[in-house]
Amino acid sequence: MSDSAAVPKEPADRPAGQHAPQASIAGLTLLAMGVVFGDIGTSPLYALRETFAGAHPLPINQIQVFGVISLIFWSMMLVVSIKYITILTRADNKGEGGSLALLALISRKADVRWSGGIVLLGVFACALFYGDSMITPAISVLSAVEGLTVVEDSLQPLVVPIAIAILIGLFLLQRTGTARVGALFGPIVVTYFLTLAILGSASILRHPEILWALNPWYALNFFLIDKWLGFLALGSVVLAVTGTEALYADMGHFGRKPIRNAWVMFVMPALMLNYMGQGALLIADPSAVSSPFFMLAPEWFRLPLVFIATLATIVASQAVISGAFSVTQQAVQLGFVPRMRITHTSARAAGQIYIPAINNALMVLVILLVLFFQNSSNLAAAYGVAVTGAMLIDTCLLAVVLFSLWKWPRWASLPLLAIFFIVDITYFAANLTKVPNGGWFPLLIGLIGFTLLTTWARGRKLMIERMDEAAIPLPIFVKSAASSATRVPGTAVFMTTSAEGVPHSLLHNLKHNKVIHERVILLTVRIEDVPFVDQEKSFELKELGSGFFRLIVRYGFMQETNVPAALARVDECGPQFKMMDTSFFLARQTLITSATPGMAVWREKLFAWMLRNAESAMEFFKLPPNRVVELGAQVEI
Repeated sequence: MSDSAAVPKEPADRPAGQHAPQASIAGLTLLAMGVVFGDIGTSPLYALRETFAGAHPLPINQIQVFGVISLIFWSMMLVVSIKYITILTRADNKGEGGSLALLALISRKADVRWSGGIVLLGVFACALFYGDSMITPAISVLSAVEGLTVVEDSLQPLVVPIAIAILIGLFLLQRTGTARVGALFGPIVVTYFLTLAILGSASILRHPEILWALNPWYALNFFLIDKWLGFLALGSVVLAVTGTEALYADMGHFGRKPIRNAWVMFVMPALMLNYMGQGALLIADPSAVSSPFFMLAPEWFRLPLVFIATLATIVASQAVISGAFSVTQQAVQLGFVPRMRITHTSARAAGQIYIPAINNALMVLVILLVLFFQNSSNLAAAYGVAVTGAMLIDTCLLAVVLFSLWKWPRWASLPLLAIFFIVDITYFAANLTKVPNGGWFPLLIGLIGFTLLTTWARGRKLMIERMDEAAIPLPIFVKSAASSATRVPGTAVFMTTSAEGVPHSLLHNLKHNKVIHERVILLTVRIEDVPFVDQEKSFELKELGSGFFRLIVRYGFMQETNVPAALARVDECGPQFKMMDTSFFLARQTLITSATPGMAVWREKLFAWMLRNAESAMEFFKLPPNRVVELGAQVEI
């Protein structure tokens, strides 16, 4: 990222070291449509319906319909096309996007005065994402399956059971990986978008006057007619642009250009044709408001449309679930979440991962959402708060990027940011009116997530500080231990979070076993605030004398931490590492809560619980189980 006044030059869409294989722009564009646009692509199932028949129904007439369609179009232009596609996707962290990647970029390059509040904003955006990742599968699958009731009213009792069965199957599928299924995502979503465009175009041809709705005057006039009702309607209109965060978060998988091409040339035209087609249908037949999406289709095609829409919602749900896995992996590597078991489901694409704890939690909560809310209209009341909150935070982060990183002049940045803030704040405020009707759920999930993430980050920082306070200077230890302790054959690797002082595990081993191995490696694994670390920069080795070495291994926050594989590439500290001659010593800390200034006692207890339930360092760093020795230590924070 350049610090010059201009927007940085567009880097290659596939940065060096990126996990996905090289592919043509056309191929990546097809794949991007299957993953990136699944969420926003399923919005026509419920967005217009909820605007006119939701918690704050609008009168159905030409002026109101034109106003809503105009709002949807200009929201897509401002929020998606300009803010995300044109500007935010350029704020990449070595090719990766998303709130955490942008937070890491800002923390590394921006002025320090921004860091405190910006970190909290970025963490809260991450927490809100989890609320979104629960509601999206529930509302998408429910809204598609509800199409069965348009075909046959008597099928209503089967909607919830079928939706739950589909969702359970989707979550159970995660452990097997999505490499094979992923190849079908692009064609499924392309078929779905073509269907949207064809159905919408047919309706527009019957009522071409709907094209006048693209005039921004109708969006303004919508508020002039009834300011309060227009404001409330924004809470449903914004459903048309849910999923925009995925455009940015999935940029690292496909690159900026394929995402931009897919949106401009295919996705946005298909969506707008369908929305205008639904609008034309409502003007001609207001009774179609119960399900304008499915009523667009002729009667013979409605059952196939339910099938196509259901497949599209499964793809959208899969994208959100995979996004939750990726965000969690980034949060673990950046120190906001405890270590978790992460399974790689593809030997070729490192980005395809499975996190059992996240998958199981999402499955339970999504099913509970379906059972509690029962239909997509009720869920729509809960949807939007998390999305608009994350969009508002992204605008705050964008302001830092424009002023601190890109050094844009005020005359260019202030008017643009003013427009974005007005749009985002208005949408967020409109969605806050949904809080009593279900909007409390994503806010509650966001608050819980924010508390957990900040407690872990703060507790981990305090624990390291307390351990460093009691550390013995390494040169003094090496001199005394090398001359007094018995040396035994083999290599000992002592894992330590600090690159200074003597690891507690080394002190405990010397105290209890009274021996030191011939070769001692003090190993620190550091996760950098970039997605990938080049191999030539991934090692830092320092010889300390008497067979002692300090080794720092660096990883990016999108890379797998495999210590044995890293040691196999080290050849500057004696003979090559052999696992059968190497012992790994780990310190397992036991937290003792106290009144020492640091965190509230309840947060200390919460941190201690999280520490006890974190995945062991042995599994996280891929250490051979039969070569690991764990030594306990008590730490007071």
